[in-house]
Amino acid sequence: MGLFDRKKPAASARRRVVVLGIDGTPYTFIQRMVQEGRMPHLARVIAGGTLLRMNSVHPTVSSVAWSSFMTGKNPAKHGIFGFVDREPATMKVFIPTSQAMKSPTLWEILSAAGKRVIVINVPVTYPPRPVNGILIADFLAPKLEKAVYPPALAATLQSWGYRIDTDPWLGHESKDKLLEDVNLVFDRRVEAMFRLMEQEEWDYFHCHIMETDRLFHFLWEEMETNDPIYAPRFFAFIQKLDQLIGELTRRLDEHTDLLIMSDHGFCTLEKEVYVNHWLAEEEWLKFAVPAPKSVADISGETIAYSMDPGRIFINLRGRERDGRVPPAEYEHWRERIIQGALALRDPDTGRPLFRAALRREEIYHGPLLPQAADIILVPHEGFDPKGSVNKEQLTYKGPALVGMHTYDDAALVIAGRRIAPARTPWVADVMPAILELMGVANPGDLDGQSLLSLT
Repeated sequence: MGLFDRKKPAASARRRVVVLGIDGTPYTFIQRMVQEGRMPHLARVIAGGTLLRMNSVHPTVSSVAWSSFMTGKNPAKHGIFGFVDREPATMKVFIPTSQAMKSPTLWEILSAAGKRVIVINVPVTYPPRPVNGILIADFLAPKLEKAVYPPALAATLQSWGYRIDTDPWLGHESKDKLLEDVNLVFDRRVEAMFRLMEQEEWDYFHCHIMETDRLFHFLWEEMETNDPIYAPRFFAFIQKLDQLIGELTRRLDEHTDLLIMSDHGFCTLEKEVYVNHWLAEEEWLKFAVPAPKSVADISGETIAYSMDPGRIFINLRGRERDGRVPPAEYEHWRERIIQGALALRDPDTGRPLFRAALRREEIYHGPLLPQAADIILVPHEGFDPKGSVNKEQLTYKGPALVGMHTYDDAALVIAGRRIAPARTPWVADVMPAILELMGVANPGDLDGQSLLSLT
């Protein structure tokens, strides 16, 4: 049997929802693929429904964006502010997981309402929290045995050859090797997706395709410049994604709503921007060791430091391990750093690097606000702020990473429904819409508003 040789499940009278997450796939890119005839199945879905442009979150990384989707809340309520974070009292650097998430997720709310869920590969679902159904965690899981709830399902997934994620380091070694791995992991994920969809009972089904993000980071520029070797292979993967959408729509009945969504957009990377290099040049950042490895190595002379992507923390007395800045000088230093960041230019072109430098309270609200960065930098398109501590220049572009995230170009496709929101939606607006579609009560403390009631 081929990849899509599965029987269509019997129709069900209960209302169900399927969400297909296609990580990082821009609204404008979807428009282009449809116009060029490269995604005919998706084009049919859009023709009978709605394609919306959405905003992401700041900072624009998958861990923060999908956390805002699954909770319907901003980071100061759910607690995920970046892909990496630090414990200010010790300056220990860590990767936030589902254990750091302080809000119930969509699938936990649905589970409590008696709905059976199947959730596959959504970022920040490791370690898997119990649900009424199945949860297969994301790329943060070290191995498959630790990624699955209930744990007994791991053996079945192994027998299917399921892979948690492609190896992104292959992209630094060889674009050919990355493409091979991306396609393999995608095929195994789709196979598992349809097996579970057919074999298990469910009310809510969510499968996340991370392979788009991996592909875009390493081949977006080749796609945009129509590289003769890699652009065709890039588009071949997009056509496989479209075949998945076609098969998915073939399997769903009239009682099932389909949503296809991304968490942010993408563009060609012009330069990485090493914010800590700038802070060190200004003598606002100093290290306690000659060869620092992370912000854990800052000295007590430091005024401010940065972590991915473009989050700046004041070295505040009483908060950071060796805090220097007294609370009375906090706003002075925030303003000075904001003005300095906005004045930064690319040394090669003179182009400004950042279009905004936001105070945390401008974009976040909630009990976890004190955990947020003091300043969040918003880059101009093409400039990707990084938190590296050992770079000897302000900007750089290497041969491997050629794509970066964008804020205002996420996408949402709603099959079979035509809606026109009164404002531009953001990723947290999708979760309350799903609750409404499934007839489950809104908890009442969400920041997102149902897209169905925004029309």
